[in-house]
Amino acid sequence: MAVTVKDVAKLAGVSTATVSRVYNNAPSISPETRLKVQKAIEELGYEVPSNQDTPAPIKIRNIGIILPPSDKEAYENSFYLKAIRGISQTCNQRNVATSNVTGKDYEETLHSVQTLHRSGNMDGFILLYSKKNDIIVDYLCEQGILYVIVGKPNEMASQTICVDNDNLLAGREAADYLYNLGHRRIGYIGSKNEYVYASDRREGYQLSMLLHGLPASADFCVEMEGVNGSGIEKLKALLQREDHPTAFVVSDDMLALALERACNQLQLSIPDDISIIAFNNSLYAQLASPQLTAVDINSFLLGQEAANQILNHADNPNLTTTKIIVPHTIIERDSCRKI
Repeated sequence: MAVTVKDVAKLAGVSTATVSRVYNNAPSISPETRLKVQKAIEELGYEVPSNQDTPAPIKIRNIGIILPPSDKEAYENSFYLKAIRGISQTCNQRNVATSNVTGKDYEETLHSVQTLHRSGNMDGFILLYSKKNDIIVDYLCEQGILYVIVGKPNEMASQTICVDNDNLLAGREAADYLYNLGHRRIGYIGSKNEYVYASDRREGYQLSMLLHGLPASADFCVEMEGVNGSGIEKLKALLQREDHPTAFVVSDDMLALALERACNQLQLSIPDDISIIAFNNSLYAQLASPQLTAVDINSFLLGQEAANQILNHADNPNLTTTKIIVPHTIIERDSCRKI
């Protein structure tokens, strides 16, 4: 298997962007960092690309904001809107332009990223998601392009700049909250587990069940794709069981609206029959009836921190790889009751 820039970065303990700056003779790299990278290149026998443009010192002109591929959902989910607002506000204060990038699938999104990069007008990218086996992250790494992930990196965690919540802890605390209200049959509704935040929140829920001696039955867990996507029939079947959950942890406010609608159709009352705690604390949580108790992940601050990180690392490529954890808070409203 051919040696990649990821392998060099891992051995040298730096980011892929730093490796690229070293072999492009960027003047802003410290002698110590340059030596580490050069030794790793020599030890691994890495073939340095001959057609790389010198990227450093980077003078930021435009930052790309990559949303997960979607026909429309990415633009309807207020998490992305709040995060983009946080990024844009920070970039505006530092005279940096931003461009949103997405597509109907990952191949189309990758093509847009490649086109923007080749134009020479993009100096880095912020990804508003983290998933397993991401061809876009692979491309950014191979090209030595500066990027920041909002989320937990699925690979090369020690070499990836990221801003995230502790989603495993938040999932556990959400389930603990329902347990402390007296609920013992607690279900989970989440989005596709290919997204790292979704799998972490579900794992946190399962950990809470384990610690409280409760079963984390697969029958009580429903995976859905959007408000009207797959999983809604499984959810309705679960709600019609005699031993249905009395409470749910829901990984996204929009999915909580789907749960509310299903409950209304089945004449189940919230919170009398079903209690709900959801993630994000978006406008949807406040417009729901009843208003949703929610885990506020502070989407706006996630965006601000991501923008600060990419700009700081662009200004100083010798900065060590950073991981910022933004705290979460449970906001109590009307969708949960004590039993």
